[in-house]
Amino acid sequence: MPFVNIKVPQAALSTAQKAEIIHRMTDLLVEYLSEAARPHTMVLIEEVPDGGYGRADEVFVIPEAYRATS
Repeated sequence: MPFVNIKVPQAALSTAQKAEIIHRMTDLLVEYLSEAARPHTMVLIEEVPDGGYGRADEVFVIPEAYRATS
């Protein structure tokens, strides 16, 4: 069973954007593995709360301008 785990900042993606990522990632894996993989493909999008991750020793908080509107 193909499994994809994507972590994004909380509120960075809309529900529609998440659905599109799930569909496109599934299609990508089917392209490589065959159509038989489609019913067994799992795509998990995890939202990480602000302040729950960092880079280069800095805690990250998503700017308001980058938050999804729905």
